[in-house]
Amino acid sequence: MQRKNNIKILALLSFVILTQTSFGQKERKFIRRGNDFYEEAIENSDSTGIDSVNFVNAEIEYRKALEKKPNDLKAISNIGSAQFKQQKYDESASQFEQTLNIAEKKEDKAKAYYNYGNAMLGQQKFDESIEAYKNALRNNPSDMQAKYNLEFARKMKQQKQQQQQKQNKDQNKDQNKDQNKDQNKEQNKDQQDKNQDNKDQQDKNNQNQNQQDKDQQQQQQQQQPKISKQNAEQMLKALENDEKETQEKVKKAKAEKAKSSKNDIDW
Repeated sequence: MQRKNNIKILALLSFVILTQTSFGQKERKFIRRGNDFYEEAIENSDSTGIDSVNFVNAEIEYRKALEKKPNDLKAISNIGSAQFKQQKYDESASQFEQTLNIAEKKEDKAKAYYNYGNAMLGQQKFDESIEAYKNALRNNPSDMQAKYNLEFARKMKQQKQQQQQKQNKDQNKDQNKDQNKDQNKEQNKDQQDKNQDNKDQQDKNNQNQNQQDKDQQQQQQQQQPKISKQNAEQMLKALENDEKETQEKVKKAKAEKAKSSKNDIDW
């Protein structure tokens, strides 16, 4: 995603390529050759690819010119432009930052801030690029390209903020979803544990009740007297004796009654 954004930004940005007419014959030759390589690379580059070879060749020629005249504003600026086209964003920003310190005229300062803003925009450092474009316009209010790039940087910053907000919202949504899922899972687990505890307690109560019933039954059985065979025979014999004695008493009572009745008739 960032590479696509970088390619998009790269395609929209244009750089100020400076020439030097006050150079000597050799310096002008290096600048001209560097510009030729640069222009050819621009023609061969599009959204699908970059002509890195010719941009490298252009940088080499600009550095040869810089060797002839160290700290030259135009050579340093052109090196930065060639580096940016190779997507060497940090290196190009360093070159343009040097031009900010070297430029003295308002026109040169405006071009230096404009190029520096492009380097910051290429790295998606939107706040720095916006400030650089503002400084370019302070030095050259009529620079329409700086105005366009300023609005473009503001728009890119806004899109990035919106994307970040959306990501944060989605992330919070996912976190809440996971949290609710974990909470429901924990609640279900607690309910299952509670149900299991109740079942275990019920089983324990049933087991205790069964044991109590068993113990009570055993206790009742233990309390019932046990009669041996000998005792049973003795009890049976006693009952028979009681039965005989009772029958004897009944016979005797009947005999006495019969005797009494007979005496009454005779008399």
